Amino acid sequence: MGKARTFGIGMDYSPTSKASLRWAAENLVEEGDQIILIHVQPPQADHSRKQLFEETGSPLVPLEEFREINYSKQYGLTHDPEVHEILDTVSKTKGAKVVAKIYWGDAREKLIDAVDDLKLDSLVIGSRGLGAIKRVLLGSVSDYVVTNASCPVTVVKVSKP
Repeated sequence: MGKARTFGIGMDYSPTSKASLRWAAENLVEEGDQIILIHVQPPQADHSRKQLFEETGSPLVPLEEFREINYSKQYGLTHDPEVHEILDTVSKTKGAKVVAKIYWGDAREKLIDAVDDLKLDSLVIGSRGLGAIKRVLLGSVSDYVVTNASCPVTVVKVSKP
């Protein structure tokens, strides 16, 4: 076993972010690695913890605490059993350490901040699959992150039915 690595996984509970978590758990994470689930709440979100951690993001929250419904409510996160099951499985089967971190602001900028703040070895994010026009008008988070991140970025694309 080599040096333990730290992977960030962008999580907004969309099908593509769940697919990116599942892909990383199955293909990337090895024994002893650390997974940091990175949530970026919109700047206008108003949750009890935002006032404390808006500038720096939340402290790293262990899986055991992240799993609790009250924790999710304090940060305005979705309590998603599917995500928790994937995290529990990778923690138990691969011995990966799992923590979560919440930021507030523009997802593009905060994911780049997370790469540097958390000293990530790699970042895995989902792709919303925007068409060319929407990508120009709305901006693509994945395009921005791939271009500006200081670590390797994997973009997981979900095939359309």
